[in-house]
Amino acid sequence: MGRVKSVLVLLMVLLFTFAAYNLVAMIMDHKAAGLGADGLESFNRKVMMRSAKSNSKFHVAMTATDAAYNQWQCRIMYYWYKKVKDMPGSDMGKFTRVLHSGRPDQLMDEIPTFVVDPLPEGLDRGYIVLNRPWAFVQWLEKADIEEEYILMAEPDHLFVNPLPNLAYGIQPAAFPFFYIKPVQNEKIIRKFYPQEKGPVTDIDPIGNSPVIIQKSLMEEIAPTWVNISLRMKDDSETDKAFGWVLEMYAYAVASALHGVKHNLRKDFMLQPPWDLNVENKFIIHYTYGCDYNMKGELTYGKIGEWRFDKRSYLLGPPPKNLSLPPPGVPESVVSPCFKFSRCLALKLLIKAILMRSCCWKVLFPKQSNCHPLS
Repeated sequence: MGRVKSVLVLLMVLLFTFAAYNLVAMIMDHKAAGLGADGLESFNRKVMMRSAKSNSKFHVAMTATDAAYNQWQCRIMYYWYKKVKDMPGSDMGKFTRVLHSGRPDQLMDEIPTFVVDPLPEGLDRGYIVLNRPWAFVQWLEKADIEEEYILMAEPDHLFVNPLPNLAYGIQPAAFPFFYIKPVQNEKIIRKFYPQEKGPVTDIDPIGNSPVIIQKSLMEEIAPTWVNISLRMKDDSETDKAFGWVLEMYAYAVASALHGVKHNLRKDFMLQPPWDLNVENKFIIHYTYGCDYNMKGELTYGKIGEWRFDKRSYLLGPPPKNLSLPPPGVPESVVSPCFKFSRCLALKLLIKAILMRSCCWKVLFPKQSNCHPLS
């Protein structure tokens, strides 16, 4: 009787443990996607319907430098790419970090990387982003790319949901930026897009990223993108007017010169703190600083009691115990913090396990086949 009772108690403990584990895992997965249970199920159905329309995988290409500030963003971006790549509804193919520093760095074994040359010294005039179009020209010419389509991405992108191929055949898909305004800048635009080419409204309000585009079409546009970028940088009026988004305008103009119109997808990406909801979006672009008081109110332009700004971490990644925002802060700000913490904590755990494994092998060389945690 006592033995039977013990077996029943053991079974109850195991069942409770299993149920608790599945509950926690479910909550974590829903948080990671930024969705509730109903929203996640509904979203997956929508994504699978969209994805069924396209049979073409796209290669994820992220341009980057070897600066520490860039590297930690690349590592987190690649981590979340791997998390969503094989989820239902995804058309994501292989991944390449296009490193335009001209030399390998310490992330070569961690992230699939293709090294290209930067522009000749002095040509970028301190505008590092000018290397991006030149990097794509080299990568497209020299790399072996299996996929028919390419997603142009950046280090400060976070995948929050599996991304289908949003392009329609030869028509690329792009995110419309509210601050790219070709019509309002017609006088400047006409220096690079002459009257005979058509109205300025032919130029999409986009940058090169995020964009999903046929590889063959990108091979045509990329050299023009380089030339327009350099010409814009050489023109003092244009340089002053467009500033840090000059290269984005250059891509928009280059595309229009090739007669390309993009399918504009607002659901492609969101940019906190302006965009609030993660549901039914694919990428978080955490380029803006996020400042809030402890009531959860945005204090943009003034350093908040709680803040997250990627520029606060120029020399290395955010801490693994990054504090979460106060109650009331929108989901679009909470989600990146959760994703940073989860990614950084896991990497530290792996590092600790590897260090323990190395110590085990040094202390017990004859038992080096033993599991490091046994």
